[in-house]
Formats: sequence, C-alpha cells, structure tokens
Amino acid sequence: MLRVGLTGGIGSGKSTVADRLAEHGARVIDADRISREVVAVGTDGLAEIAARFGPEVLDADGALDRAAMARLVFGDEAARSDLNGIVHPRVAARTAELMAEAGSDAIVVHDVPLLVENGYQADYHLVIIVDAPVEQRVRRLVDRGLPEEDARARIGAQASEAQRRDAADIWLDNGAELDRIRSSVDELWRERLVPFEANIRSRSPLPLNGPRIVDPDPEWPRRASRLLSRISKAAGDSALRVDHIGSTSVPGLPANDVIDLQLTVRSLAEAEALAEPLAEAGMPLLPGADPDEVHHPQPDPEQWRDRTHVSADPGRRAKLYSRVAGTADWRFALLFPAWLRADDAARREYASIKRDLAARFGSDPDTRRYVEAKRPWFERALPRAERWASETGWQPPSL
Repeated sequence: MLRVGLTGGIGSGKSTVADRLAEHGARVIDADRISREVVAVGTDGLAEIAARFGPEVLDADGALDRAAMARLVFGDEAARSDLNGIVHPRVAARTAELMAEAGSDAIVVHDVPLLVENGYQADYHLVIIVDAPVEQRVRRLVDRGLPEEDARARIGAQASEAQRRDAADIWLDNGAELDRIRSSVDELWRERLVPFEANIRSRSPLPLNGPRIVDPDPEWPRRASRLLSRISKAAGDSALRVDHIGSTSVPGLPANDVIDLQLTVRSLAEAEALAEPLAEAGMPLLPGADPDEVHHPQPDPEQWRDRTHVSADPGRRAKLYSRVAGTADWRFALLFPAWLRADDAARREYASIKRDLAARFGSDPDTRRYVEAKRPWFERALPRAERWASETGWQPPSL
C-alpha cells in the first residue's frame, strides 16, 4: 500500500486534486468527512460531546451545532482539549478501518486539511501540497459566501508557504486552468504513484545506475529531512539517531543526486530486524548486496559492516545505511561531511575527484567501479579527517 497525504491551504482547491486521483483509482479518505461522521446524530461521539458540553451545543434537530461548539471552545484550551479527546480517537479508528479495507495494493490518499499544522508528514510515503496564489484563494472563498475579512483571517491562521514547502514531496500549483492541474495529477499518478506502490509491494528499490555529478541543490536538506522523519518513525525505539550524511549534506559540494542517510542502531541484528519496517516505509534492502562485505581494509572488519537500503520512490533517489553506534564505519560517516564542511581545500579536492571519476564511470550501470575508484582517495582522506577531529575536538553527535 502506498500512503499519500494530501493537503493545502483553505481555498487552494485540493478537492480538485483528490477527485482526479479518485478517478484514476486512488482510495481517497476525507478527514473532514470522517470528523463529521463520528459526531453525527445517533453516534456515541455526539452523545459524549453533549454530556461534556451540555445541550446548548445541539441544534433543534439534535445535531451538533458547530458554530455554538466553536464559540464554546474558542480561547478555552481545556475545553478544546476535551473536544479533541472525544473526536480525534474516533477519527483515527475510522481512518484505520478504511485504510485496512483498501487492500495491500491500494494507493490511499488521505485528505487532511491541517496535515502540516498537526505534524503528520511522517505518516505517509509522500505528501502532496496543493497551492494557489493568496488572492485567488480569497476570491474562491468569497465566491463560496465567506466574507473577505474572514477568508483572509483563515488563510493567515494556517501554515505558511515555507512550512508547507518543508513538508511537500510534491507541490501542485492550482492557480491556473483546470486542465493544467488535472494534467499534472495525471502525470503524477502515471510516473510516480503507480510505480512507487508497485515497488513497495514487490520490495524493489529504485535502480541507482551510474554516478552523475550535479551542482549543489538547495532542496537536498529538505528532502533529507522528510526522509529522516519517516525512517525514524518506521524504526521506532531502535533508532538511536538518524542523520543526513554524504556529499549532499555538505553545502556547496557538487554531488551525485542521491540523498545518503544513516540510521544508528545498537547491533546488526537490530538492523536486520528493521528490514521489513523500512521496506514498508519505502526503503527496501538493496538486493544482491553481500551483507557482510567490507569496503574498508581495516584490521577489524566488524567495525565496517552495515546494511544498505535504497528508496523505492521513482521521484527521489536515496540510500540508507544502518550502522552500529560507535563502530568505525558509523563514526567516519559522521566525521567525513563535518570535515568537508570545515576544510575548503579538502572539499574542492573531493569535488574534483568526484567529477573526474563520474566522467569515467558515469555510463556504467554498476556503481561498484566508481566506488572502488574512489577508495584510494578515501584511504588517504581518513587520517586527514581524523587529524582535523583531533585538532578541533570534534566528536560524533551524542546518542
């Protein structure tokens, strides 16, 4: 199952996107609709609300008077907390039921208005943000009968564009013609959502192919942050920490457009136990890799073992290394980018090496020749990085 979170500011037109995805076959779960269903007339949810807040929150037909309810909880944190305590568990339970009914091969789109505001991003394989210019959103709300002042107030009370950008794996601009947004959704469904779901179901990572060095991308840290949140959630208490490592974590460094990440665990047995949860989260094990192959000629091979996962998302290239806390491999993965951030000469030298080797091996679908060609430079770089750490007092982040 592929879980997709769909959200956008009020008036952005995310229902247009939800409807188009449903036409393609997505199972759309509408959080607003569920929140109304669980407090409908005759439900135990409504009975509990009436018992807690009194009959004044019911209208003449015995239904929830939402305006009266809003006035009652406005500015009263305890009352709002009590209301959420009644509604939210019921919404969560019903949502879980609908997801379970969707089937293992479904693409489930969860339409959640306050997804970003409530910090739900890590619950999904992908988050789609639908956006439109503020003035256009205001016009849409006014056309629905909302006073302009109220429309602007509601827009201002929601997450900012920057916050939504941080959360967005996919950003859809719904400010143009209807045909354009529908075409964007069609392409998204065909090129990303359908193959991503198939890859998760078959536990197939995305082929990484040969290295292609590109200029630094300011989006790399945000992409990494979203992945790290999902990995942390999937790993649970087994994750001592998760980090963005490698070249894409070094500002200003050209790199292969692959986000490298490190999951810190207590043992390799624990890393192996996480194989299935991580695969379900969209990061299956790299097939064909020898789990005990060591790429560093060190006296103690146990210090250089890891487990490697690769993203199944066709739109996002990423690798995840599960490594044991305190081992040499784990430490160097954290030390290396810290050293490059601090040493301009080393950073320029490494960029030159990468570009030269990528030009030689970039057309080779087997990346091992590229990795092997870099090994001599890494062997020389390791003691240099260690000297820098000794001179500066650098230590790995605390666990």
